[in-house]
Amino acid sequence: MALQLRPNCEYCDKDLPPSATDARICSYECTFCADCAETRLGNVCPNCGGGFAPRPIRPAKPWRPGVCTVNQPPSDKRVHLKYSLEDVAANTARLRDVRPEER
Repeated sequence: MALQLRPNCEYCDKDLPPSATDARICSYECTFCADCAETRLGNVCPNCGGGFAPRPIRPAKPWRPGVCTVNQPPSDKRVHLKYSLEDVAANTARLRDVRPEER
């Protein structure tokens, strides 16, 4: 099963195409731009409390048969935060000083 490659930052709604090098994901594939993940969220996923990693780039061209964005297209469903910005800020403040592997 391939990553969904969600098309936008859940915080600021910035477009994050499959080739975006500034896309960040948590282990649940919550997706944010690098700026929001680092500056607004302090490496704390507002949905699960985990940390972020750079989202892998899915090849646009089939270098191997069947494995590319043509055969496994990215998601077109835009996702937005389900928590208020105040709640996100409070959760981030509570967890930002705890290393992701210790949360």
